[in-house]
Amino acid sequence: MKAVCLHNKSTIETFLRGNVFLNIYSLGDLDDFLWPYTTWYTLTYSTGIRAIALMYTGGSLPCLHALGEDDKSVYTEELLRCLIGILPRRFHAHLISGSESILAECYHLRPFGRHDRMALTDKSLLTNIDTSEAEGLSVSNLGEISSFFEQAYPGNFFEPKMLETKQYFGIRQSGVLVSVAGVHACSARYRVAALGNIATHPDYRGMGYGRIAAAKVCKSLLNEIDDIGLNIKADNTGAIRCYEKLGFEAIGSFGEFDVELKAS
Repeated sequence: MKAVCLHNKSTIETFLRGNVFLNIYSLGDLDDFLWPYTTWYTLTYSTGIRAIALMYTGGSLPCLHALGEDDKSVYTEELLRCLIGILPRRFHAHLISGSESILAECYHLRPFGRHDRMALTDKSLLTNIDTSEAEGLSVSNLGEISSFFEQAYPGNFFEPKMLETKQYFGIRQSGVLVSVAGVHACSARYRVAALGNIATHPDYRGMGYGRIAAAKVCKSLLNEIDDIGLNIKADNTGAIRCYEKLGFEAIGSFGEFDVELKAS
């Protein structure tokens, strides 16, 4: 058994497609658009790869994705144990439940709660949603989008470069953005996408704008994408019901953490 840094996209993809929805963010990050911001670590036995972890550095803070299926969590935990000592001093992390104890040996972990991974499994429900109100957003809208998120979603993970995907849509009232939806990862090459940065201004919540904007993104993505997923905090029951009405269902869960090296 050994942990190695892997650079072969085809090898990584083959492993990740063993569970497409669990790995949908990582599959999207294989795209040339995001690949330069990725470092891939694998736990390899003589029988092949048993776990993969991704360190994504395209945001304001590096983010470690170390997920795995429950019956194979021991491999993910062993990979994390091998990586201690080469990880950054501070990073964000998405971890399979229980594996945070491995990092806790050397790092302080601030939890952000359990999150569900949801997958679009019933695309037919989208056809019943009128999305004509939603308009496409681009780099030219960056200023107002940034201002919108400051009010509607202060803790967002919005990356301006994602506007280049042309998969961001918004709804206006009296010419002002009141709801926005987009993607965190998107790849026509790998035919996967992860929805993200879906928010509605506090004054306009409960009116269905978020559902319409998210449905518009899904409809647009399905022109070139097969599989769509998203992350949602497990206790956000209102948002979960909204996504269920779009055709999403929960397929797994993980913990989200802010991770910082302990003082020596």
